[in-house]
Amino acid sequence: MRSFVAQGVDAILLAPVVATGWDAVLEEAKEAEIPVVLLDRQVDSSDELYLTAVGSNLVHEGEVAGQWLADAVGGEPCRIVELQGTTGSTPAIDRKTGFENAIASHDNMEIVRSQTGDFTRAQGKEVMESFLQAENGGADICALYAHNDDMAVGAIQAIKEAGLKPGEDILVVSIDAVPDIFQAMANGEANATVELTPNMAGPAFDALAAYWADGTMPAKFIQTESKLFTQADDPAGEYERRKGLGY
Repeated sequence: MRSFVAQGVDAILLAPVVATGWDAVLEEAKEAEIPVVLLDRQVDSSDELYLTAVGSNLVHEGEVAGQWLADAVGGEPCRIVELQGTTGSTPAIDRKTGFENAIASHDNMEIVRSQTGDFTRAQGKEVMESFLQAENGGADICALYAHNDDMAVGAIQAIKEAGLKPGEDILVVSIDAVPDIFQAMANGEANATVELTPNMAGPAFDALAAYWADGTMPAKFIQTESKLFTQADDPAGEYERRKGLGY
């Protein structure tokens, strides 16, 4: 960020890994009259320090995932394990909050284990292995909720290696809608994903263009769409349509 400010760039698009610690450098960008647009994630700084933020409603994503699971299990008891995202990141915080909001009124559902998988497949697999060992080889697990698809894909591998059928023995719901999760759904190994659209730079550039043209100030938050996909939504076709998109 400081390098960009020193270079005198026209604008900065920032996708922060964690929410804290941005005040000083955002102040420096503001003093240099360089507009900053947040992408995907939020910061704890004052919204006066950036032009706008483009992203999904992360709490809503978690609520959609939780409501899908509540509908899927009905009144049956459901012990849930949760793979959290990077500790301290807004997606991890908000997706957990939203999911908990959705299942709060369902006494038959509870999160029995929750641990960060750092948004990676390798960590998702490793943590899921520990969950399976701690929960009677997975026999006591009804469902997995993962804060992103990559962790879910890693966890699916762990479930298979434990001799269980992901998507059947353990329901799998996650967030992002990356190509590989659609392949997993087509194979019957995942059940649902909530889309986090990758189209964030487009709205960011539109906001910057309007700001530069006549000083138009955008809303402080520009929300992108969050859509639920299940096995009924042609996952094989979705995989083919998305596999070359690079995410």
